[in-house]
Amino acid sequence: MRGFASRHTVDAAWAWLDHLVNPLSCERVPLAQATGRVLSEPLVAGTNVPAFDRAAMDGFALQADETIGSSNYSPAEFRVLGESYPNRPCSATVIAGTCVRIMTGAPVPAGADAVIPVENTRETPTGIEVTDAIPRGKHIGRVGEDISVGQIVLPAERRLRPQDVAVAASLGHADLAAYRQPRVRIVLTGNELVQPGQPCGPYQIYDSNSFQLHGLIARDGGVIESIQHLSDDAAAIREALLAPGADVILISGGSSVGAEDHAPQLVAELGELPIHGIAMRPSSPAGLGRIGEALVVLLPGNPVSCLCAYDFFAGRAIRRMGGRSIGWPYRSSTERMARKVVSAIGRVDYCRVRQTEEGIEPLALSGASVLSSTTRADGFVVIPEMSEGYAPEAKVTVFWYD
Repeated sequence: MRGFASRHTVDAAWAWLDHLVNPLSCERVPLAQATGRVLSEPLVAGTNVPAFDRAAMDGFALQADETIGSSNYSPAEFRVLGESYPNRPCSATVIAGTCVRIMTGAPVPAGADAVIPVENTRETPTGIEVTDAIPRGKHIGRVGEDISVGQIVLPAERRLRPQDVAVAASLGHADLAAYRQPRVRIVLTGNELVQPGQPCGPYQIYDSNSFQLHGLIARDGGVIESIQHLSDDAAAIREALLAPGADVILISGGSSVGAEDHAPQLVAELGELPIHGIAMRPSSPAGLGRIGEALVVLLPGNPVSCLCAYDFFAGRAIRRMGGRSIGWPYRSSTERMARKVVSAIGRVDYCRVRQTEEGIEPLALSGASVLSSTTRADGFVVIPEMSEGYAPEAKVTVFWYD
């Protein structure tokens, strides 16, 4: 066993990570699966929306000038030539004194330049009476009014929302070009780990990190390639590291410098491990490396440390690979500290906090194994390495878990 002779700064770890990681290749994604994905190229309209002049109301298509002066007491009279329905246009041409009954979305007949809503008309034995004047173009959706040919409808790098996918569908696209989702392999090591639902011995603990990581990876746009539960066996860990198919390999547990911490040595032997040991609390045993084309992130086994290291490093890389922002995936706001929190210069601290009537209350800086501190917390504050902490009333940036 040995300690860390020195530790890398968080900024140095970020710099190495950001230099290495780029968005993955693009693929065609069916619209039904596109929500949440990130466009790898802009969506350019190849057609107009609408592609024809269409009614925006149920009513009658007519010539607007013929309604000038119309009122309840002096209505204008029109003869109905026919009816226009969606995908069933009327072939008649509207002239002075005539109109066509029309439904919302139906093509506007030739000669008409406005649609009078049905509620502004009265039926007569010979047609209709119009009781209100309307201007030209009223209640008509013109060609290209929504989207015109050649328009950039959605820019590249956009994370698609349901309404974005709907716009693509309205242009006739069956799929979209998006960055490939990073495939993430979770490797959990530890002779003491037991799966929830199984009997737990007196010196064993239930695995919680795999479930935490599963949710975090989904949040950041990755897909699980596999989850492997391994004992502290170097040969088994080596096999998990060398197997193809993953863009990112997360190793939870066995990441420090203990007698059974095999992962760091194996990563260095099979690839490179330029970052191991980071000046932060918790998560100081975290590490970053590479084996072939796969990024390897060493995550401490303690649950809070695992969460912290994932959010600082693994999540950042997974988001980048999928075309998302590398920034924190949390809502943030500036708040006032209710009491002081002390940190040490030269180390970044991840402080769990909660919101109270008096302000932001620090819950914990230490306690890397106390997972409940994150469920009791409303969010966290990152204390930079050159800070000794925050005094009462100090303004801080809070990242909210919800």
